Amino acid sequence: MTEADVRKGMPPVKLSREEFEHRYKSQFIDPAFAPLGRELDAIVSAAWDAYSHSRKAPLTRKAGPGFADPDYDIALDWLDARVALLAAQRRHDDASETPRILIINGSARSEHTCPGEMSKTWRLVKLAEPVFVEMGFAVDILDLSRLASEFGKTIHPCKSCVSTAMPLCHWPCSCYPNYSLGQTSDWMNEIYPLWVAAHGILIVTPVNWYHVPSGLKAMMDRMVCADGGNPDPTSTHGKTAKEAKAIELKGWPYPRHLAGRHFGLVVHGDAVGAEGVRRALSDWLTDMHLISAGRFAELDGYIGYMDQYATSHHELDENSEFQQEVMNAARALGDAVKLARSGRLEEPGAGLQDPNPK
Repeated sequence: MTEADVRKGMPPVKLSREEFEHRYKSQFIDPAFAPLGRELDAIVSAAWDAYSHSRKAPLTRKAGPGFADPDYDIALDWLDARVALLAAQRRHDDASETPRILIINGSARSEHTCPGEMSKTWRLVKLAEPVFVEMGFAVDILDLSRLASEFGKTIHPCKSCVSTAMPLCHWPCSCYPNYSLGQTSDWMNEIYPLWVAAHGILIVTPVNWYHVPSGLKAMMDRMVCADGGNPDPTSTHGKTAKEAKAIELKGWPYPRHLAGRHFGLVVHGDAVGAEGVRRALSDWLTDMHLISAGRFAELDGYIGYMDQYATSHHELDENSEFQQEVMNAARALGDAVKLARSGRLEEPGAGLQDPNPK
């Protein structure tokens, strides 16, 4: 096949003015907003105008030099995100900079919301952090529990642009914010630079129903643009599916924007699924051309196996072996990063060409 074929046929999603107003006003049900009815009506009217005219990105400028189409009107939000990525990449590549480790807390549990108690995952994160500090690393912590406990923290779902054509998936993601649909406060533009600046990534996560927690999975899905994504949205004039398909059919290089970084994993459960989640995370990171820091850096195990949830923190208190394994995972990752930066640890597959990069 050499011709771009764009398939259509899904049911319409456009709302009537009445339904739009009902949904929009539902977020202001608190009686404190009752005296502001006139103001809310004016805001709803402005929001309807943006929605009905599909103003996804109301603030734009000409892309300018360095882009495939310098005259394309590109979103200021995306340009700001790109600037942050480029700055993070410069820090990553600067040999004089202190090497960075990114620790990701994958648990949604927090004492600041419904569970009323900190997660064991957070405790494991705080076990690993001083290990890296003692080894001389700068440490960033990405606490995904804030998605459930902090106002204005959102990771919107991936729209699977890549399945239309890889060049339609932009790096960084250009799907959000979408102001016309109210899809704002997306956290990913702050998260992408954390990954880019890092030399090593340690993911610490519990098992939720044989899988990673939903917040971690949302971030994983939105990282797809790092695995072959298009750094120039003007080449597809935004989200023009036919243009993206034509580019891919000519041959796409699938740039791995995070290649060469090392990773470690700590997966803990209480009954089932820890090994499967650890393997899935390892496969995902390896597919993005990150490099495992080895056996000691990939840990799965159980805390309070088949015991009551109410005593699980006590089980962690008593499980000194698992605590030591977590610290060993951190040490193994730190050692891998140090060896790689000194040129004493190379990727065995470096220089090999993948015959099927997808």
